[in-house]
Amino acid sequence: MAIASVNPATGETLKTFEPMGDAEVRARIGRAHDAFLAHRRTSFAERAERMRRAADLLDAERDEIARTMTAEMGKPLVQSRAEAAKCATTMRYYAEHAELFLAPELLPDPSVVKASKAMVRWQPLGVVLAVMPWNFPLWQVVRFAAPALMAGNTGLLKHSSNVPQTALYLEDLFGRAGFPEGCFQTLLIGSAEVEAVLRDPRVAAATLTGSEPAGRSVAAVAGDEIKKTVLELGGSDPYLVMPSADLDAAVATAVTGRTQNNGQSCIAAKRFLVHRDVYDAFAERFTERMRALKVGDPMDESTDIGPLATEQGRAEVEELVADAVASGATVLCGGGRPDGPGWFYPPTVLADLTTEMRIAQEEVFGPVASLYRVASAEEAVEVANATSFGLGSAAWTRDPAEQELFTAELEAGAVFVNGLVASSPQLPFGGVKRSGYGRELAALGIREFCNAKTVWIG
Repeated sequence: MAIASVNPATGETLKTFEPMGDAEVRARIGRAHDAFLAHRRTSFAERAERMRRAADLLDAERDEIARTMTAEMGKPLVQSRAEAAKCATTMRYYAEHAELFLAPELLPDPSVVKASKAMVRWQPLGVVLAVMPWNFPLWQVVRFAAPALMAGNTGLLKHSSNVPQTALYLEDLFGRAGFPEGCFQTLLIGSAEVEAVLRDPRVAAATLTGSEPAGRSVAAVAGDEIKKTVLELGGSDPYLVMPSADLDAAVATAVTGRTQNNGQSCIAAKRFLVHRDVYDAFAERFTERMRALKVGDPMDESTDIGPLATEQGRAEVEELVADAVASGATVLCGGGRPDGPGWFYPPTVLADLTTEMRIAQEEVFGPVASLYRVASAEEAVEVANATSFGLGSAAWTRDPAEQELFTAELEAGAVFVNGLVASSPQLPFGGVKRSGYGRELAALGIREFCNAKTVWIG
């Protein structure tokens, strides 16, 4: 079956690609392994020069690649440009900091282990397979590729099959930046071919961002092969609002948090747990602002919400909303697909939800917000943690005791107080529970695919 780039705003097939055959895939794995043997011995200065060149190229081509991303998966063009800019910033961040992050760590007093010198050296593992999703088609890859290449690893990218043009651009970008042939390659293959790649002895590790079933599949194969993995899976992030919060700021941030990337983000705020003292005011203002968002052509600079990336994705959102309404939920705005072409779904707010509804237990990948009324900070924590996911969480309160409660007790890889949950190269990113394991970004991220080698010198 051909790999197709389809415009979700129109349903038009833009371009098709034939999947790579087994021989081509094996050849690319071989080139990645050969490249690793040389790349691991290059200096940090050499790698940094190439990474900065990649960032410069990306900045120069920002508008072009932004249009490609928007055409392939439907996010508003303004957000695509911002994604490209964030990638360039991250490339420069690792170009500047990789050597420090991976500097040998000397034991201050080696005599305690009867040595003249003892240390930990961080050394690259080898070829890393990256299985990446379509929702942030550039960022998800770069946040792996920048630290991995700077550490001395090489990368193989199996991108989502609906963003092949973005995937091929990334291979071309790193090649034009000066990284030797084989350092970063795209594999145009389907999901069924991932196992064979991961089982190849020349592939040392894997990273996956995607659904829980995809994560379980890759983790099972990697476990059988005893290979390192990092998994960033789904989320059903809570957004807590307490009486002391700046309500205007909390509402404005809530709208952004629920609808950025057309609501298709693992760390999007999805469940809004609002204290009963401010629930009515929050619900009224939030619903009003959600209803006012402009849905339309993602290439239009004034559009707030574009189409969902796939027809199947929209069907899944519709199914969860229908189940909630049938079980007693109230639709405050949105709630049904518009007429016309494309896979659009309007900003939707649901109230009168219970934790037993499917929408409370599953990830909603679209601009649908769920409102819950809670009586206390303690109840908010209880409801927030009543999920199998644990990626991000946000809490709005000016009360220091509540801030301490939320940062200590929310079961998540990140807790943001009075702000929007976001990823940045300076902070580690990842989840707990069924949201995955391991960390990307910051120093922890670059060390995930390194061997922490203990060195003892007598």
